[in-house]
Amino acid sequence: MIQTLFGTVEKEPSLLERLKAGVEKTRSGLVSALDTAVHGRKEIDADVLDDIEYTLISADLGVRTTEEILTRIRDSAERHQLNDAGEIKGLIREQLLEILAASERAPARVEEPPAVVLVVGVNGSGKTTTIGKLAHRFKNEERSVLLCAADTFRAAAIEQLEIWGERTGSPVIRQSAGSDPSAVLFDSLNAARARKADYVIVDTAGRLQTKENLMAELQKMSRTARKVIPDAPHEVLLVLDATTGQNGLEQARKFTETSGVTGIVLAKLDGTAKGGIVVAIARELNLPIRYVGVGEKIDDLLPFDAEKFIASLFE
Repeated sequence: MIQTLFGTVEKEPSLLERLKAGVEKTRSGLVSALDTAVHGRKEIDADVLDDIEYTLISADLGVRTTEEILTRIRDSAERHQLNDAGEIKGLIREQLLEILAASERAPARVEEPPAVVLVVGVNGSGKTTTIGKLAHRFKNEERSVLLCAADTFRAAAIEQLEIWGERTGSPVIRQSAGSDPSAVLFDSLNAARARKADYVIVDTAGRLQTKENLMAELQKMSRTARKVIPDAPHEVLLVLDATTGQNGLEQARKFTETSGVTGIVLAKLDGTAKGGIVVAIARELNLPIRYVGVGEKIDDLLPFDAEKFIASLFE
């Protein structure tokens, strides 16, 4: 079952196959390289470990995660729990799954709609496109969606969201460019309650994580949401561009400190061989990955499942 803000829905039968296609570059860079590192080598020596370390770092699993994996390999070898180098891949698979599973958490259950989803991220991360794909997913779950155009810094952002509103059949609440984002949010939440919408998805201005005044605006929006709906926002999703690698991890850290991120959407996963950033985020920040973007089509946003993600890499 897939966890949502309103409970569970049936798992998508093609999820594993679609994930496999989406992580093809990462699988080639990580698992194929691991196969090469251990192929034909029986002894787990320094050369094997160096090759494995290089492979894991190159896939953007991060230094900390890589060191933990290498320590576990050494310990298992010393205890004679590994018979040869060929068994290392299975041990790595097991540890990666443990890391991802440890960070998985179901979203907070919303008893009475609307569920408010605040979407944050830096410029160019794919945030507004992700919102459109989210709206499409929610509509397919037979839920009504209202979009809030709270990125008022750019007129083009409002126009882009309206295009997604038309594509998904979702009304868009907007004001003129330069308006107070919190005012747009306030209007949107009241409109959602009046229309009995199930979801309000809030687009926010793409912000550099180092700009403290813009981060303060996000905090103000959260306070505004709670004035209308006491538990809102129910989810704060940070959209990260998977192709940015470790820089994405630093973005996630900054946003988590200032805006209460509850989950990650990893966009453009199909465009990178460094999909190991999924594991680094889970390990370093203990944040659940909610969705991954695996293409440009409207239905190319998939719910994240740790077991299926690891299976898509290693099978």
